[in-house]
Amino acid sequence: MKLFTGLILCSLVLGVHSRWFSFLGEAYEGAKDMWRAYSDMREANYKDSDKYFHARGNYDAAQRGPGGAWAAKVISDARENVQRVTDLFKHGDSGHGLEDSRAAQAANEWGRSGKDPNHFRPAGLPDNY
Repeated sequence: MKLFTGLILCSLVLGVHSRWFSFLGEAYEGAKDMWRAYSDMREANYKDSDKYFHARGNYDAAQRGPGGAWAAKVISDARENVQRVTDLFKHGDSGHGLEDSRAAQAANEWGRSGKDPNHFRPAGLPDNY
């Protein structure tokens, strides 16, 4: 009986560790997906494409699993919070930065929810993106 109890306990502990490492791996890969989308956005430098790249990065990261979705949310929220603060210093309290931030967050959530990021794809954006 003690052996059986020990085996059950060990399998539970190993299962928790396995899920934890899986979550961390998903988060790491999701962060890389977010970076790739950001790099592509900078490289493309294409008018009105930012929401597409926001949605695509979040979509790709969330496809990794719960860790990827978590990383996408943390990175997206941090990016938008930093953007709001820098916009405040640049433009004052005009409210224009807040509208842009809300639109970006909507695109982030769209992608994280598994919806097609191409919904935000601007006409004429090169196919390699």
